[in-house]
Amino acid sequence: MHSRNAPRIGYVLKMYPRFSETFILNEVLAHEAAGLDLEIFSLKLPIDGHFHEALARVRARVTYIGHDGLRAVPFWQDLADAARRNPGVWEGLRECARDDAHDVHAAARLSALVAERGVTHLHAHFATSAATVAMRAAAMSGISFSLTAHAKDIYLESVDHAHMRRLLQAARAVVTVSDFNLHHLRRTYGDAACQVRRVYNGLPLDTLAYTPPSNREPIIVAVGRLVEKKGFSTLVEACGVLRDRGRAVRCDIIGDGPLANDLARQIATLDLSGSVRLLGPLPQGRVLERVACAAALAAPCIVGADGNRDGLPTVLLEAMALGTPCISTNVTGIAEAVIHGQTGLIVPENSPESLADACEQLLDDRTLRLELALRARAHLDEHFDIRRNTAHLRALFAASSVPARLPEGALP
Repeated sequence: MHSRNAPRIGYVLKMYPRFSETFILNEVLAHEAAGLDLEIFSLKLPIDGHFHEALARVRARVTYIGHDGLRAVPFWQDLADAARRNPGVWEGLRECARDDAHDVHAAARLSALVAERGVTHLHAHFATSAATVAMRAAAMSGISFSLTAHAKDIYLESVDHAHMRRLLQAARAVVTVSDFNLHHLRRTYGDAACQVRRVYNGLPLDTLAYTPPSNREPIIVAVGRLVEKKGFSTLVEACGVLRDRGRAVRCDIIGDGPLANDLARQIATLDLSGSVRLLGPLPQGRVLERVACAAALAAPCIVGADGNRDGLPTVLLEAMALGTPCISTNVTGIAEAVIHGQTGLIVPENSPESLADACEQLLDDRTLRLELALRARAHLDEHFDIRRNTAHLRALFAASSVPARLPEGALP
């Protein structure tokens, strides 16, 4: 068994790996480079079918603790096994009366693994089932847990505010990825969110070579899942506006998702098939190559009908690191990286005309592209270096790694 004197952190994730969650992969690699002893626990098997090359560098053991169907015999067997290792399991079950049974089962399994492998602290990404499982397993095991809150888990209309409050109160530390999120959580949850701290998702900036954008081809690139919150429909409309103005425009959209067919029909309807291309998902290396060659990156993010929105898309930070000027919107924390007129351009949501204007501005003005790109890279160096930012996380883990229980009276 691992010595309790040496910290061992268990990352609890809903699904690992996930193609769209490069920020988690970057974080894990930075922790390992700094010598953190890390285990990864995933509730679900990956289903994306596409994986980043950098996954091969992750050394942490990955254990899948979820299950397809809940059956009575394994459930009670796993509870009994967990209770043999952790006397607090039966007491911890009293707090789970209204939890999803699959989460309770996963928490019991995780608590047994915590004892077996000497895990001293659990950290969950997203205040969803992963955080619930981490909270319950920590209480059963007599260790502490923390969580990172992002965007979907905070802003969706379906968010259970009472349960979010319990997570915030029970966690030894809570991190969120933007000041916008921080202020929202404190406004919404008051004293329960007083401990929340902002730590930006960082990038391995030493691996992302800056090149000046002065003489690039007139290509607009966009990268992300083809879902409503990315605003790619607005981008296609903006390309139609540019075409109607007599501009020869080329726009490459990289990614896959449920709106792929809708976007393809929109491109055909607007007769843009010769200038707007859906390239599908690409390996991370090829994505970065295309971003580094583009005159601008467009991320016209919007707030979805259900409240879903981006926190601060990693691709914006990657583009800024590579010297590609960015156009985005003032959604959640985006304007903390893309500062209008300083490190990029901000346009209103759902405004094809404004987006087209910004694209024209960057395509026409080499000096502006260079000025924005230089200031953007400097801004990243100061605020988004992953080595510095993950060091803040490790300090929180170290300060948090003491026994923790749910606050008294915090019953579901």
